[in-house]
Amino acid sequence: MGEDIRLKSAAGEIGAYLAKPAGTPKGGIVVIQEIFGVNQHIRKVTDFFASQGYIALAPRFFDHIKTGIELGYTPDTIAEGRGYVMTPGFTDKAVQDTDAAIKELKTRGARKVGVTGYCWGGTISWLAATRLKPDAVSGYYGGGIHGARNEKPTVPTQLHFGDKDMHIPMTHVNELRKLHPDVQIFDYPADHGFHCDERGSWDAAASKQAMARTLEFFGEHVG
Repeated sequence: MGEDIRLKSAAGEIGAYLAKPAGTPKGGIVVIQEIFGVNQHIRKVTDFFASQGYIALAPRFFDHIKTGIELGYTPDTIAEGRGYVMTPGFTDKAVQDTDAAIKELKTRGARKVGVTGYCWGGTISWLAATRLKPDAVSGYYGGGIHGARNEKPTVPTQLHFGDKDMHIPMTHVNELRKLHPDVQIFDYPADHGFHCDERGSWDAAASKQAMARTLEFFGEHVG
């Protein structure tokens, strides 16, 4: 369903994975990668949004480091991916790339654009809500959101967390609830990465419920 395109960002030109719906798109969705790059799982999520009627785009942030980085889910690749995203200035580049992706989708016929992301991409989704102007944001288990908790979203935003996530304690989630009462914040009886069916922490019930909420949210705010 998808194809690779080039995306011109203020941070530099990178690749991106684009998936188109069968008919006229009802809106656009930017899909933000985990620390594992735009791998098979992220492409599958992007294709899913296209199957729901959206034109969807997943920027390949790791192209700033080296083209073709796609990682699996092992302790070694977790360490490798963390090293990439912790490179000084990399988060700012990712936000700039997200902005470019939003604009790209609008040039391709999306009147409104939502942003969603997973793991590290959940954090970038939060920063898109606070620093950019998408039409809505739905972020999943972003471990860096708490560090940027004092930034205020300026667009409709919802967040999803697992209450068994050792990386994101519920004290942090509840603090976000208090700081941002206008943000929809959901938690599930699940671990980190519960939406990824290639990880041992995948939780089918939590994944299904969270995605249903995401689609309803985007249906309201994006189309």
